Amino acid sequence: MSNVQRFGATGDGTTDDTEAIQHALHDGDGMLHFPPGSYRITKPIEVNLEKGGPAGIDGTSGTARILMNGPGPAFRLVGTHEGTGDPNSVTGNVYPNQRLPTIRNIEIEGGHTEADGIQLVGTMQSVFEGVLIRRCRHGIHLFQRNRNVLISHCHIYHNTGVGIFLDRINLHQINIAGSHISYNRLGGIRIEDSQVRNLQITGNDIEYNNHAAHKTEPEPTAEIYVDTTAPGASVNEVTIASNTIQATTSPGGCNIRIHEAAGDDERPPGLWAISGNIIGSQENNMHLTGCYGISISGNCIYSCSNRNLLIENSKQINVGNNTFRRHTPALGTGVRIVKSSDITLNGCSILDEHPDGQPSGASPLELVQCNRINISGSQLIDGVPCGLDAVDCSNVNVNGCSIHETRSAKKSQHAVRFAGTGQGNLLAMNVISPTTQDTLSIAESSGVRVDGNPAEKATK
Repeated sequence: MSNVQRFGATGDGTTDDTEAIQHALHDGDGMLHFPPGSYRITKPIEVNLEKGGPAGIDGTSGTARILMNGPGPAFRLVGTHEGTGDPNSVTGNVYPNQRLPTIRNIEIEGGHTEADGIQLVGTMQSVFEGVLIRRCRHGIHLFQRNRNVLISHCHIYHNTGVGIFLDRINLHQINIAGSHISYNRLGGIRIEDSQVRNLQITGNDIEYNNHAAHKTEPEPTAEIYVDTTAPGASVNEVTIASNTIQATTSPGGCNIRIHEAAGDDERPPGLWAISGNIIGSQENNMHLTGCYGISISGNCIYSCSNRNLLIENSKQINVGNNTFRRHTPALGTGVRIVKSSDITLNGCSILDEHPDGQPSGASPLELVQCNRINISGSQLIDGVPCGLDAVDCSNVNVNGCSIHETRSAKKSQHAVRFAGTGQGNLLAMNVISPTTQDTLSIAESSGVRVDGNPAEKATK
């Protein structure tokens, strides 16, 4: 192996070891081995996979640290792969020389305001395992084009930019698993102006990725932030499963934010499954804009200063078997769906536990200018002013739900309210408890048929 100390690196944390490490890279056997120590560098160590052959970087079970005291990434891995994940698209010396560049068991610490951890460009089958990156700008920065990236058992912590940044990239097949991605100022995992397919985010702890730990001015961000508003950008075929995704509230902040420009002709974010996560403590826990074809199931979504789930200008979103609640008296709960169609909400529990109603003043479930919404088998409990509040909606079917006020001193004004204009709405076979005013408030112009709801009494 290329033991960097045999090429002149000291690992004393003071000496500039940049040239010695580059010497080991150019003249060694392709395996950069760092014995225990702190290796100070001032320029990026660029690994040219096409020329240098298969490459690996190892930090001796985490006992070695890289101190990046200059701008740019501590390690930049550059390949030439321009194909897809299809083996038949791999040309040149990509398989003989460039496949499987691996970085494992090493710490990278930033000592410059523009220091990054690791950057990938044009790589094939890169692997990160047991890597700690902290006090940098961006932790892992994927740029231009990469394929088949594995990130596991890593700690991407307390960086001033993004933890894992997919930046203007064409990328298929990336797995992020079993890692801690926390306290990064501009987001945990952030995707901007990119074309991404086959992304799996599984079994991670993704927390507190906003300005609070950095004591800077807040910027809109999220634990998982996806922005496809740029022309040509799209992010599809994504699984977010079995993660803890939580934060502290910040202006414009979310736990999961997916944003597509309204009315854009490009392919909107879709073919997503968001399942089995713990998601909480932000302005909006989950905020979807311009999405099409997303399944949200089996999550515990808690404590928001605005909404647990906010859906805007979206289609074919299935929301099933989720628990929506608040976890602290200062925050609230609730689901709001705006200008969207073909949405189902089934088997969900939305509980407002605040004794006087939510701090936001909103009902637990709100529909605004929506069409073809099915709500079934769900519980809307202790809603103020209403359990379900709908305005200017059509073809909304509410059936088999429990809409109750459980406080001894009642606060709910109406169990269900339909206002504005609409047609084809049905409110049937729900179990509804009386409220402080008329249990149902149904505007005649809203086009609602009411049938078989105990305690029903509608005002027009």
